[in-house]
Amino acid sequence: MNKIGIWNTAFLGDAVLTLPLIRTVHHAFPEAEVHFWVRGGLGPLFAHQPELAGVHEYRKRGAGKGVGPAFGSALDLGRAIARQGYGLWISAHSSLRSGLIARWSSVKMRIGYDRPLFNSFFYTHTVPRRFRELDEIERLLQLVRPLGLAETFDWPELALDPAAEAAAGEFWARRLSGAPVLGVHPGSVWPTKRWPAEFYGEVARRALDSGARVLVFGGPGEEADAARVVEAAGGASDALIDVSGALSLPELAAYLDRLDCYLSNDSGPMHLAWARRTPVVAVFGPTVRSLGFFPRGASTVVQNESLACRPCGLHGPRACPQEHFRCMRDVAPDAVWAAVRARLDAAGPVRPGTVGEGSRAS
Repeated sequence: MNKIGIWNTAFLGDAVLTLPLIRTVHHAFPEAEVHFWVRGGLGPLFAHQPELAGVHEYRKRGAGKGVGPAFGSALDLGRAIARQGYGLWISAHSSLRSGLIARWSSVKMRIGYDRPLFNSFFYTHTVPRRFRELDEIERLLQLVRPLGLAETFDWPELALDPAAEAAAGEFWARRLSGAPVLGVHPGSVWPTKRWPAEFYGEVARRALDSGARVLVFGGPGEEADAARVVEAAGGASDALIDVSGALSLPELAAYLDRLDCYLSNDSGPMHLAWARRTPVVAVFGPTVRSLGFFPRGASTVVQNESLACRPCGLHGPRACPQEHFRCMRDVAPDAVWAAVRARLDAAGPVRPGTVGEGSRAS
């Protein structure tokens, strides 16, 4: 087997969680070229991954909207892949379009999930995803079962871009040396996954009062959320720096790698952070552990509230179905700050007496 394709054109976090599958396949077939196909815009993040011979982007919206253009785009790409000599195709994405691409690739061995039912037409081998039985990494590793592999890996070992690492190091030396650094990221694709900006601002203010530095992150379109956090924390300063919208994806990963603590929602960047073993405090609302996307590691903690209405979807809907949004609003800044402070303390003790009444260490 000389060339292997691994396909996952879902969101950022899903692509990061595919890294253990990639590492497992590369370890089993060290002489084969492994190629990773990802959502448009994510390619540069994986460009330095040592297991990969190539990273390719598929821009789902680039060929037009509607069933017709999508069908034609899938046919064209499938035929192009058929000319590239793949001996094995593994699809971690269960959409109709992904299945069509796999089928039209004509790769001799094609592995996918057994649901939806139409996947039996697209793939030569299918496996159960075992949703709610396994975490997402282990669900992805089900895809190697038809290969009979004895050894698998369970941590997303993300390799950083050296140029991005250098840029982050220069920024730290110039702006952030001499104090613990907290990163906060209030954004998410899904509105109901966003802890209120004023709560982020309260935690950021307490971190500043304790002597830490704070970076506020945000992707394209999240600058307004970041600005609300900065305002709630008392305004931008030498110690409170808004870098929202200013970083490439590889630079974001390199910045997250250097943090002493990262506070975020259930989001793609959260997976970037814990994959690099950055201490993470994550606020989960509409999503729960049984869905399989909780962050891993001894330095990671999830803050959430037990409510009968959780979960309300795999991703969380656009608006709270109960119209109270308690899953996020009931997660108190005091509890979150206690978890954040414990991780900042591990980097360098914060000053006592500045954490606010009701705070506690964890």
